[in-house]
Amino acid sequence: MQYDFDHAPDRFATNSYKWNVAPNELPMWVADMDFAAAPEIIAAIQKRLDQGAFGYNIVPESFKQSIVNWWQQQHAFTMQTDWILYCTGVVPAISSIVRKMTAVNDRIVVLSPVYNIFYNSIVNNQRVVLESQLVQTEGDYTIDFADLEQKLALPETTMLIFCNPHNPIGKIWDRATLQRVGELCLKHDVLILSDEIHCDLAHQGKHYTPMAAVSPAIAAQTIMCVAPTKAFNIAGLQVAAIVVPNAELRQQVDRGINTDEVAEPNTFAIQAAEAAFNHGQEWLAQLIAYLEANRQLLERTINEKLPAITVMPADATYLAWLDCSQITDDTTDLCHFIRQQTGLYLSDGAIFGGDGKQFIRWNYACPRERLAEGLEKFIVAIKNYQKNH
Repeated sequence: MQYDFDHAPDRFATNSYKWNVAPNELPMWVADMDFAAAPEIIAAIQKRLDQGAFGYNIVPESFKQSIVNWWQQQHAFTMQTDWILYCTGVVPAISSIVRKMTAVNDRIVVLSPVYNIFYNSIVNNQRVVLESQLVQTEGDYTIDFADLEQKLALPETTMLIFCNPHNPIGKIWDRATLQRVGELCLKHDVLILSDEIHCDLAHQGKHYTPMAAVSPAIAAQTIMCVAPTKAFNIAGLQVAAIVVPNAELRQQVDRGINTDEVAEPNTFAIQAAEAAFNHGQEWLAQLIAYLEANRQLLERTINEKLPAITVMPADATYLAWLDCSQITDDTTDLCHFIRQQTGLYLSDGAIFGGDGKQFIRWNYACPRERLAEGLEKFIVAIKNYQKNH
């Protein structure tokens, strides 16, 4: 079956978080695709809707089995169904795990620039953020292992929140890097909380390795958060899974998410997730091919029209990380200017920490015609900005 990604539902004035903008604005910021969900998912939801009753729901074994099957088929990683816990989302899972598995004033390490909500989950729970800044050389980011170990070795450090693939830079960490990170956490008795929500959006020819697949010892120190929501654009259905191979840790995490009341599915969550994992492989393959062509258009256009801006290389996600350091060291001001001038709404990199203040994050998961419109606006705005600054 050939799926249609050239047309998208009109989400303006539908209570969409992304599209809660003025009529003349074009949002390409938050990590939410404009495409309709896979027809297989819509059919599963429709079948549930036709039942007409929407009471409380359980988490069936079939939900866990669909995840086990998907990770085996897609990522060659063997899970056990009893490792898997349901949660309403990766962010609620992270916040709950921080609360349950660490103590007030503990230090929690992140590798920055990184998904901005990690900071919220730490600070809002009265823990302390320790940033280990990634090092950028010749278009690639690497981990400063000396700095990372120094921070992991502190007696107050109890957790590393890891991100693979890494948002916003789109890097898939290779097995050797994962092993080195994992072994440092074992050495210093630091729990690994690994957000792997973007794993199914690996670019063509790229391969993702789960942190828990590196070794049994590292798996026993790892809590992994996964979901179908990014790859299949169903974030509003609030469905995720926490994968915990270590039974003792799993019992604590289970207690935490149930105490926080984030362990019960809504009426459509299970059906949508199972449809995605059981029947969504071909839709996802076509989506990734479409996104690849979108990325090529974005890179080609910016390289040709705006040589002062560099599109950083990436292995995964539909988020482009744009280096604007030749234009400004304040992309907050630049993004405000772009939006005011043209209505194009992008994410300024400062919110991600690290060297993010020189970067813009661009969500290109939309019909190609819409991306072309956004690029036209971007070119106009950047050229006007360069004239005025």
